[in-house]
Amino acid sequence: MDPVVHFEMPAEDTRRMADFYANVFGWKTQMLGPEMGDYVLATTTEPDETGRPKKPGAINGGFFPKSDNNPAQYLSVVIAVEDIKDHMKKVEEGGGKVLGEPWNIPGVGLYVSFIDTEGNRVSMLQPSMPQSHQSEKLS
Repeated sequence: MDPVVHFEMPAEDTRRMADFYANVFGWKTQMLGPEMGDYVLATTTEPDETGRPKKPGAINGGFFPKSDNNPAQYLSVVIAVEDIKDHMKKVEEGGGKVLGEPWNIPGVGLYVSFIDTEGNRVSMLQPSMPQSHQSEKLS
C-alpha cells in the first residue's frame, strides 16, 4: 500500500494559522520563507532521532498560502508513491485529474496534486529517498 505521509492546509495568513494551531493544539511550526513558497511546516507529534513520529500512525504536515493562481486549495493529504509518473497515469485512468506536472521539492522529492473522482484535492510525493525511509523526512 502507498501510505499517507503528510497533510496540507491552505491559509490566507500563514502566520495567523501557525499561531492558531500552536496556541490551540500545541503544534510546533517552522516558517520556510519565500524561497520555499512561504510554506509552513507543522509538527503535530514528537519525532524520534530519525525524524519519524514516535507515535505509530501519527503524521506531520504543513500550511501553504492561498493563491488566486492555484486550483483546488483545500485541506489535503499527501500519499507517498514509488513512481509518480506511473501513479499520474493511474489517477487519470481511474477517473481523476492530475493538476499540472510534478515539481521537485529540494531534499524531499517530486510532488504533484490531483482531483479524485469525488472532487477532493489530494497530493502524491515520490520521495527522493527510498520508500522505507520516506517518513523520516516528512513526518
